[in-house]
Amino acid sequence: MYTKEIVDVDGSLMDSLVFQPEGEGPFPGLLVAQHIPIAHAGLEIDPFVLDVGERLAAAGYASVTPFVFHWWPREDDIEVKRDGFRDDNAVKDMAAAFDILAGLDKVDENRIGIIGHCWGGRLSWLGACHEPRYRAAAVLYGGRIKVGMGEGSPPPISLAGNINCPMIGIFGNDDLNPSPTDVADLDAALNSAGVEHTFHGYDGAGHGFQDFNNPERYRETQAEDSWVELLKFLDAHLN
Repeated sequence: MYTKEIVDVDGSLMDSLVFQPEGEGPFPGLLVAQHIPIAHAGLEIDPFVLDVGERLAAAGYASVTPFVFHWWPREDDIEVKRDGFRDDNAVKDMAAAFDILAGLDKVDENRIGIIGHCWGGRLSWLGACHEPRYRAAAVLYGGRIKVGMGEGSPPPISLAGNINCPMIGIFGNDDLNPSPTDVADLDAALNSAGVEHTFHGYDGAGHGFQDFNNPERYRETQAEDSWVELLKFLDAHLN
């Protein structure tokens, strides 16, 4: 189960879903940057968003998932939201969500990481570039990391030198965005910046392969193996 927190971000109300493990804690915390497929119209209607929060809680992690598309009416088409997306607003959203997470009584504010799938994978990279308190970051098939969004926004890949924590990358080798070439560029940027990281690439898997709500993309074997690797990484750096 989850609760909901609502905060004001520059005059726009943003809701976030809060998942917490059973027990007193203190628990490590994770900011979960949302993916797009259904969640752009509301986090609570997306089974994958809810499953991620529940999986993490079962593994001993509190998490907060902010609704980063609060800047538009929910009924607006996703193309409108993509075209108008601004990295500077996303950074504000994630800062507000970090404060919610760090302020939870059962969360150890010194053990907080950030993860995200798809659109959220890009935001996880972006968030790690702007918040030095993260202890771990996970990018799951995040595309468009080589492109800035919003006037004057630098490409997140160019900010790799700001990342202050270890990172795991999980990718499908059949993905087109990010493609294997894109993944190689991300790896090179992290190497150049001296960021500790490990990447896992899965054959027979494309974009969104963890999302069981999309039968065309979902690959059960690769998805479950990647969850094992993700939790192993998080346990190593947040516990």
